[in-house]
Amino acid sequence: MAADEIDYNVVFPDAGTSERHWQGTKEPVVILLGWAGCKDKHLSKYSSIYNEQGCVTIRYTAPLKTVFISESFGYKELSSTALKLLEILYDYEVENSPVFFHIFSNGGFMLYRYIVELLHRDEQFSSLCVIGAVVDSAPGSGNIRGALRALAATLGPKISPPLRYILLALFAVSVFLLRVVLYPLTKFIHKNHYDAVQDRPPAWPHFHLYSRADQVIRHRDVEHFMESLRKKGVPVDCFDFVSSPHVSHFREFPEQYTLQCRTFLASCMKDLEGSGVKKRQQVHSQ
Repeated sequence: MAADEIDYNVVFPDAGTSERHWQGTKEPVVILLGWAGCKDKHLSKYSSIYNEQGCVTIRYTAPLKTVFISESFGYKELSSTALKLLEILYDYEVENSPVFFHIFSNGGFMLYRYIVELLHRDEQFSSLCVIGAVVDSAPGSGNIRGALRALAATLGPKISPPLRYILLALFAVSVFLLRVVLYPLTKFIHKNHYDAVQDRPPAWPHFHLYSRADQVIRHRDVEHFMESLRKKGVPVDCFDFVSSPHVSHFREFPEQYTLQCRTFLASCMKDLEGSGVKKRQQVHSQ
């Protein structure tokens, strides 16, 4: 199977838990897309939010080189990864279940961008019923300082200081040239994730969890993105944790975070009733 080529984890709830929460309806399938450098043991803590609610969860984090190198230089490696992730739904025969995304930072949002594009254009996935997306600490655009902070944190302490500085300097120069100075030209070949989803967003509801204290993703980038989606008719809500660092809202406020995610999921599932079903399956064609 194509899905065997990527390193993912899938968890199925026991039948009793699903029945208790969803009472005979198909339980949601939650696809969690981790931040760059995210370890699965960390992502599994987020998936438990949904497993305890009787949801199927699929966890995946894109490799560092793909996020920081391939995307920065315009190589669309994540496009094939997006295809394989959606094929997992068919491999496990859950393609008729409601699909829900939980996305972390730009690393997860870069992959989400290609999933959205597939749902726009690929007939194979036209029957998938996507009901909503939680977006944690994303998306950001053109923030070289934030990208350097993210890369520095991802490299960790094991790399020697000289090598660390060389890698960070090369990354900064490359990204500045390709994604800032030359971007007015290069965007016609390869738009960044921020502009691609903003220009042609999906129709399902988005719920952004962010913080004004985030030093990797600027809160004004998130707020501008949300406003852009609202103008195009996409239902968008948000929660500002104010003081928590980048992708640390759950760690700092576990009860509040869990409540926000579960409440939004329940709201999206409620929208499936009646005429809401067809509406959620569509994507904008603007």
